[in-house]
Amino acid sequence: MRPRVGLSLFWRTFFLLSLLLIGSIVAWLQTFRALEFEPRAVQTAQQIASLVNLSRAALVHSDSIARVSLIKTLADQEGVRIVPREPGDKYAVFSAAELDTRVMDELATRLGPGTVMAASVNGEEGLWVGFKIDADQYWMLLDRSRLTRVGGRTWLIWLITAAGLSLAGAALIARLINRPLKQLSFAASRVRDGDFDASRLDEKAVTSEIREVNIGFNRMAQQLAKIEQDRAVMLAGISHDLRTPLARLRLETEMSVADADAREHMAADIDQLDAIIDKFLDYARPDHAELKPVLLNDVIEACLYAVQDQGDMRINLDVSKGLVVLADEVELARVVSNLLENARRYGKTPETGIAVVDIAAKSRNEWVLLKVRDHGMGVAPEALPNLIKPFFRGDAARTAATGAGLGLAIVDKTVQRMGGIFALANTTSGGLAAHIKLQKPRANPPQPAEPEPKIEPAY
Repeated sequence: MRPRVGLSLFWRTFFLLSLLLIGSIVAWLQTFRALEFEPRAVQTAQQIASLVNLSRAALVHSDSIARVSLIKTLADQEGVRIVPREPGDKYAVFSAAELDTRVMDELATRLGPGTVMAASVNGEEGLWVGFKIDADQYWMLLDRSRLTRVGGRTWLIWLITAAGLSLAGAALIARLINRPLKQLSFAASRVRDGDFDASRLDEKAVTSEIREVNIGFNRMAQQLAKIEQDRAVMLAGISHDLRTPLARLRLETEMSVADADAREHMAADIDQLDAIIDKFLDYARPDHAELKPVLLNDVIEACLYAVQDQGDMRINLDVSKGLVVLADEVELARVVSNLLENARRYGKTPETGIAVVDIAAKSRNEWVLLKVRDHGMGVAPEALPNLIKPFFRGDAARTAATGAGLGLAIVDKTVQRMGGIFALANTTSGGLAAHIKLQKPRANPPQPAEPEPKIEPAY
């Protein structure tokens, strides 16, 4: 199945707050249109209609001489010009963006069905109103400022500004809400990696719920750190205390047991117990390693030197010279030795009884890939994930020899401590392969030039 695309809590909170704010702005705009735009359109139409009706009444009830004086007075004092409307006049009506339809409908209702609103007449722009006086038709030219536009660019600018400020506020609120959760997530990841000191949260947070969560998390981390410390001390203590009686048993075996065969078997049992104690000590080792550039071939050859005299094991080495990894040399040698010992015990070929082990390493980008493979019977697929668990034993085919069940767990823990990745897989031709991915050392940054020594003047 394809992994689902994750959406962070910040963006989900921001998205929901944005939807809420944008919905509120739209609802506010509709409410404003109902309560403000409609009355303003009616008021604008009433003013224009009143001016036309008053002018028409004045012209109707005045004689020809007074009518000329009235028209001149209206043009000089009110900026209203009245001219006869000729049949050949060419005019352009207002578009819907320039004049609201509610204003047009209101003017037609108040001035009659023959009313015409024009944006220009014979190429002259303005607010032209065509009306009738008895059988005569006239144009009234008004200033465009008398037409109060409903909406317009100003409202759009205000809406965009309000939406931008609202979204900025939503981002700030989402950040404040999610900051404690982000800190908790980081602290949980540090606890998962065993870094208990870097996982402490603020116990003086303002919000009471966050404060209680932080206090509870800190107490949990302290308990886990104490449990981890007690476990390491307990394992180290038990392993250390068992060494003394084992040493006495070995000495008594060598001195008291007369039967050579029984003496050898008892000594082998004691050696096996001593090896199990070593495993416990390795597993209880603290999670800290000092990493430095290590030549991989030298470490592998040192590990092979310790097992070269064993007749039940054959090694095929394919490691390029000069491969350098970022690791702890002692820890890396312990990893390789554990893998070789695991292959010798559990990876023997059934036909020959010999463990044939292939060791190969190659460089890929910023990593070095190391593979240790045996040619044994392999492991059941369902048991593979459990092989790196402490004290786990595989099937009978791979548990013919006795042990503590800590070898692969130590390898996995050590590789992770060195910043690498460890994985196990069955090979297609039979056998178990251990894959290790280790970091390459980064290029050394240029060192700053040392300042020239100052020469003190001689007196």
